[in-house]
Amino acid sequence: MDGSLHLRDLTRLYGKVRALDGLSLDIPQGSFVTLLGPSGCGKSTTLSILAGLDRPDGGTVHMGDQDITRTPPNERRMAMVFQNYALYPHMDAFDNIAFSLRLAKRPRTEVESRVRAVAEMLDIGHLLRRKPGQLSGGQQQRVALGRALVKQPLVFLLDEPFSNLDAALRARMRTEVKHLHLRLGTTSVFVTHDQEEALSLSDHIAVMRDGRLIQFGSQSEIYRRPRDTYVATFVGKPRMSLTEGALDVAGEAVAFVAEGIQLPLGTTAGLRLAAPPPPRVTLGVRAEDLVVRTEAAGEGTVPAVVRLTEPIGSDTFLELGIGAATFVARVPPDLDVALGQTVGVRIAPGRAHLFDTPSGQRLEQLADG
Repeated sequence: MDGSLHLRDLTRLYGKVRALDGLSLDIPQGSFVTLLGPSGCGKSTTLSILAGLDRPDGGTVHMGDQDITRTPPNERRMAMVFQNYALYPHMDAFDNIAFSLRLAKRPRTEVESRVRAVAEMLDIGHLLRRKPGQLSGGQQQRVALGRALVKQPLVFLLDEPFSNLDAALRARMRTEVKHLHLRLGTTSVFVTHDQEEALSLSDHIAVMRDGRLIQFGSQSEIYRRPRDTYVATFVGKPRMSLTEGALDVAGEAVAFVAEGIQLPLGTTAGLRLAAPPPPRVTLGVRAEDLVVRTEAAGEGTVPAVVRLTEPIGSDTFLELGIGAATFVARVPPDLDVALGQTVGVRIAPGRAHLFDTPSGQRLEQLADG
């Protein structure tokens, strides 16, 4: 069976609360897709409907060309890894992993071989006779992954599986899950509110809000071409700097103007401005796309005042005041600047993001219709 997933106009109501509001999404076979959004956006509801643990009030779910909207969970060839691991505390790791196979009445020799093979893959072969209470959080997570893997599913569903782990272990488990996905080639759907996890793991990201899909695309598309200010500020650390103003177009040259700001942006062609810009625009800039020079004046730069420095080891973040606006820049840790110093700043070519202020929509998006 094809492991691609096709969600069409999914609606889910809980009383007066619309958890899903006409959600449509296509998840390609073998891809790693993350449902990303804040608490209450509908991502866990979507996962539960995919798993068959919940049913939509409207819409359909297809796996390949088969409608599975009403198919029982045990017939969907899916496996789910939960946030709290959901291990049976009275069973050892072996029995937890083997549970679904025994439920399906598989032969004892098959159960033994499949559990051992999965345990070796996850490096927990030496832990199979320990109960969950004798395992660390990372080891419990591996057992939960093993229980999912042993079912040989077409689709993995992962519901914030790293949220109970400390930062270092969370990063290591992300790497292990990514390696596992690449090795198995199984379709994986991952739920998280952590945009760093989404960016590091995903082939495609579905950004959700209030039960709706806001943008679906590759990691690069979501990060480099957010379709509105919500996606722009939700994805990326630190958040994209936004400030409101207007565009001054003189021939082909375009500048952003606001209180105390006259910032060159490039050309109309480079910015893909196919029509006269709206009267009010919002300029967005990623921290790594601001070029900072210690000299206060220079060709193509504008003066900015250093208001705050945040060294984080490999980088330093500078909070910069340009006119009445505040921008955050990522600079090398050895850049010698001081609080209150005036530096020169410009935006890297082609890296300015422009949005229509009233709607929040990306200008290119509006031009494309």
